[in-house]
Amino acid sequence: MANANLPLAGLKIVVTRPREQAVQLSQDIIKLGGIPIQFPLLEITPLKDDQPLRELVARLHEFQLVIFISPNAVRYGMEAIQQTHGLPENIQIAAIGLSSAQALRGYGISNVLVPQLRFDSEALLELAELQEMHGKSVVIFRGDKGRELLGDTLKKRGAKVQYASCYHRSKPQHNCADLLAAKPDALTVSSSEAMQSLTEIFSPADINRLKTLPLFVTHERIAAAAHKLGWRNIICNNGGDTGLLSALSHWAMQKSPGDTEKR
Repeated sequence: MANANLPLAGLKIVVTRPREQAVQLSQDIIKLGGIPIQFPLLEITPLKDDQPLRELVARLHEFQLVIFISPNAVRYGMEAIQQTHGLPENIQIAAIGLSSAQALRGYGISNVLVPQLRFDSEALLELAELQEMHGKSVVIFRGDKGRELLGDTLKKRGAKVQYASCYHRSKPQHNCADLLAAKPDALTVSSSEAMQSLTEIFSPADINRLKTLPLFVTHERIAAAAHKLGWRNIICNNGGDTGLLSALSHWAMQKSPGDTEKR
């Protein structure tokens, strides 16, 4: 039985991150008394052809700055890097978010350039170290597709930019009826791509049922995408997992005692 004194006691929270990235958030939801429902909207897998990645990693000594877009980029990028000569000395390492920086610490990399208040390409680009980039070579580790803002902006500032695609993103297969049958109380989404996938895999009638639930997102960009797709009950907090859990707890404390039973 759930501890009624915990903020998320008995509430079912859908976690839509890729399975490995969903583990910590799910554990945190459990600690707050909630019941996480893992429903990954993206699947992360190794590249089928990693030859271009290995060739680029072998030239890391040519770069002054290495940027990791996500924890997955850290995992697959560092695996490739460790299979060669490792990271060159005196190379600057940057990450978009605290989760990526933490993942880098797991590889013994502690001196990481990372934003502290917002966790996106825009925040990274605001840092003083990325203003004067003329003549510098930059490599960006990411999935096999993604936003171009970071690279395009650094090019405009004079940098030479290359992308290191180090993993593949795809849409997993789901039984949507199972999620609806679980009668979730809220959903969490942490990427615009996942937001689009959520809308595509459900029938119009079923997605309309989900749209009655509060949708918790981690960035204004995702909130804008959700609003464009017809979601209205959107709660946005860009403070990473800490902000997300705080927003969930605040919402739960505002619920009337009978709300959960009325689902």
